[in-house]
Amino acid sequence: MHEGHTAFSHETWWLIGWLVAVAVLFAFAVALPLKVRRSGAVSLVYSVGIIAGFAAVLVVANMALDRHHVHFDLTREKIYTPSPRAMQVMRDLGQPVKLAYFYRADDERGRRAKMIVELMGDLNPLLEVVTADPNKEPGVARAFGAKTYNSAVVAAGGRRLVVATVDETEMALAIQRVLRQHVVRVCFMQGHDEFRPDNYEFHTHVEGLAGHEHDGAASAVIRAAGHGIGRLRRALESMGYEIAKITPALDGQIPSGCRVVIAASPRTTFLPEESEMLERYMKQGGALLAMFDLGFSLEPGLARLMHRLGIEMPQAQVIDEKSHYATSAEMVAVTGYDKHPATRSVSFTFYPGVRPLVLGEPDAGVTVVPLIASSRASTVKPVAAVAEREVEAPRPTPAALAADNLATSRVLAAAVEGTLGGGEGRPFRAIVMGDGDFASNSFFPFMSNNHLAITMVRWLAREEQGTAIATQVRVPELILLTGQQMQTVFALLVAGLPLSVLALGGLVWWRRR
Repeated sequence: MHEGHTAFSHETWWLIGWLVAVAVLFAFAVALPLKVRRSGAVSLVYSVGIIAGFAAVLVVANMALDRHHVHFDLTREKIYTPSPRAMQVMRDLGQPVKLAYFYRADDERGRRAKMIVELMGDLNPLLEVVTADPNKEPGVARAFGAKTYNSAVVAAGGRRLVVATVDETEMALAIQRVLRQHVVRVCFMQGHDEFRPDNYEFHTHVEGLAGHEHDGAASAVIRAAGHGIGRLRRALESMGYEIAKITPALDGQIPSGCRVVIAASPRTTFLPEESEMLERYMKQGGALLAMFDLGFSLEPGLARLMHRLGIEMPQAQVIDEKSHYATSAEMVAVTGYDKHPATRSVSFTFYPGVRPLVLGEPDAGVTVVPLIASSRASTVKPVAAVAEREVEAPRPTPAALAADNLATSRVLAAAVEGTLGGGEGRPFRAIVMGDGDFASNSFFPFMSNNHLAITMVRWLAREEQGTAIATQVRVPELILLTGQQMQTVFALLVAGLPLSVLALGGLVWWRRR
């Protein structure tokens, strides 16, 4: 079984016990005499007893060690260790799963995948692992229907899935998909210039704005077609979710099959009928991820719905001089979270241009809690609605700035659940955020933005139990820091290091003079 991710796991104690047993045997071997000064029969019994006792202890100790393998990976990159999330998926298995992996013996990646699969097989007795080289064991490959090298066959509950990969994360995803008992449909709203879920998945930015900023002025610029949310869509698909696009204004309703509805940064205001559809959908027990970005105007019916959820969304932008990404105070960074299933396993996220939420008293039967908040050094500045501005945003008046100049923590997202309409409604869930860019193609892969987006969808789909795992998005290897971290590094390297050299030199001179 794998060891390396925890210092003293259950298996490690077995290893320590084995080492103690061997040490005790060695100590006895040194201390006990080779033979006793007794008659020949007594000496023979003594020798046989010593040998039998030592052999019995060795056999029992090795049997225990064989049943509790310990794997140490001393490589810096941990290339011979399954990923933590893949291991957690294996540990969480609650029903039998068969995983067969077929590798090519002369392929280094295939050999590594074979070893990883066998290590994962030791994590849970419910996971039955078979590994084979089709060239040497063609019968095994035919029995599982494997037709390519470096491919995995996953079977459980009469379902079967074949994936061509050398990545244990993809195998863990295949296991989760095979075990899924029902289809969960995630619907992306369309019709108001939302982020498109079916666009190209490269790193994109808003076109036509110098510096590629995502602040209040950026929300007035026409969004390029490439600026979408395709990476999130692909991650959800890899987890077995069914993705659909819906246009309530044309369909006349939000389909009942939508387990989760995502409004990904709409630009134009909803129609009154759409707000009514959304409220009706939530009364029926739906789940909503509303990412209402800077400048989005809430239609009166939608504003009333938000009010019933205990949320007001002023037309403003959060500025955080203390905790921000890189050098821009308008890209708010968050490094601490309250305990909530939608933010578990999330560390550092950032929001490029985010509006604040003001939490009030929701309807009876509805609970609203802050999910994400900025630092206590945050301020806000007014931002005009998209429909009321030109490409260059109007400057706020000094009086408006003074009214919001108080530095305090600002709520950036809230989680809501309960029932609308008294006892007639069904339990719903909703997450309302003041930013959608964090989950767009441009920023989805960086820091924990992708983990946050995925865990929020899982919570809304009522699948927060278990391990959240998705296809990895490859990005360049970068060192990304907050503004405060950059200042600390600058102070230590540019100022502290030279000054320490001067101080040491001065100390040496003082002692030798």
